Amino acid sequence: MHIRALAVNRNRDYRGKYVSKAQLSALRRRLLAWYRRSARDLPWRRTGDAYRIWVSEVMLQQTQAATVVPYFERFISAFPTVEELARAPQQRVLKLWEGLGYYSRARNLHTAAALVVRQRCGRLPTSAADWQTLPGVGRYTAAAIASIAYGEPVAVLDGNVARVLARLLALGNPIDAPATRAALWEEAQRLLAPQAPGDFNQAMMELGARVCTPRNPSCGACPLRRHCLAAARGIADELPVKRARPAVPHVRAAAAAIECDGRYLLVRRPQRGLLAGLWQLPTVEVNQRAAARELREHVRSRLAYQIRVGPLVATIRHQFTHRLLDVSVYRCVCAHATHHSVDTRWLTPARFGSLPMSVLDRKLAACLV
Repeated sequence: MHIRALAVNRNRDYRGKYVSKAQLSALRRRLLAWYRRSARDLPWRRTGDAYRIWVSEVMLQQTQAATVVPYFERFISAFPTVEELARAPQQRVLKLWEGLGYYSRARNLHTAAALVVRQRCGRLPTSAADWQTLPGVGRYTAAAIASIAYGEPVAVLDGNVARVLARLLALGNPIDAPATRAALWEEAQRLLAPQAPGDFNQAMMELGARVCTPRNPSCGACPLRRHCLAAARGIADELPVKRARPAVPHVRAAAAAIECDGRYLLVRRPQRGLLAGLWQLPTVEVNQRAAARELREHVRSRLAYQIRVGPLVATIRHQFTHRLLDVSVYRCVCAHATHHSVDTRWLTPARFGSLPMSVLDRKLAACLV
C-alpha cells in the first residue's frame, strides 16, 4: 500500500525514507541509546518474568503508566503467580482492579490464567502467536510480551507507536483507517531492531508517551528528530490525522437508593456487558419525565421488591468511551430487606467498600453518606 505524505510527494511510497541499511541502523541506534539513558524506572521493567509483563501490558491498555504502577504492585502482591491468579475468586480480582476501568481486561486476564493452569499446566506461551490464543490478548499485547520476555523479533503498534510513525513519515492518511493501520504494522516491523526487539518496542512506546505526545510534541528533545519528516516540515502538531468520530449518545438513567433499617440494596451486574460482575445501586435507563415510575417498575419486575420512590438526591454525569451517562439517584423505601438471590446484598454505606464497584457507582453510593 502507498500511504500519502502530507503536503508533498503524495504518491510516493512512504517506505522510501528508510530504505538504506545505514539509515535504519542510525535510527535504531539513536532510539535505543536514548531509551537506555532516559527510560522511566517502572516495576515491570525490572523483571523478565512473562507473567508480570503480561499483567502490566493488560493494565497499560488505554491507561497511563503512572496510573498503573500502584495497581500493578497491589495486584502482583496479591497474585504473584499465574496459579494464584487462576485460583482467586473473580470478585477479588475485580476488587483489586477497582478504579482502573475497562473491567473486561480483568475478567479476561482471570479467565486466561485459569486456561493456562488447566490446559498448559501453568506454562505460559513463549511466542506471540501462542499468546494470541488466550482471551483478551490481541496482536499488540502478544507482541509486547513475546518481544520483552522472550526476545521474539515482533513489533508492537499501539497509539503511541502509531503517532510516532505518523510523524516520522508525515502521513496524510487517517491512522485509524484499517488499510493505514495494516501498513503501519508493516512499517513498525521493518524498523524494529531485531537484536533488541523488547527494548526497541518499549523505546517506541516511551517516545510516544513522553516526547512525541499527542499535543505540543517536544521535537527539540526527540532522538529521532533528524529522521522525522513532520519535524522537518514543521507540521508535527498537525499529525496524526484521524477519521471524524460519530457523536457520543447521551443516555439518562435512574438509580434507586433503597433503604431498609439503615441498609441499602446493592445488586450485581450481569456477567456480560458494560461493567460486568460489578456491584451497583439498582439502575435502569429511563425517560426523564417518567423516571420514578420506570425505576419502581424495574425494581419490581427484575428484583421482586415493592418500593416507594422518594426525593431526588443527586444527578451524576459520567463519560464512558462510547456514551455520556447522566444518572439520577432517588431515595427509596422498602418494607422488607430480604435476599432474593446471590446477586443482591443489603449493606450499610460503611460496608459498600467490601464489594467491587465502578468509579461511577462509588460516586452514586457516596451520595448516601
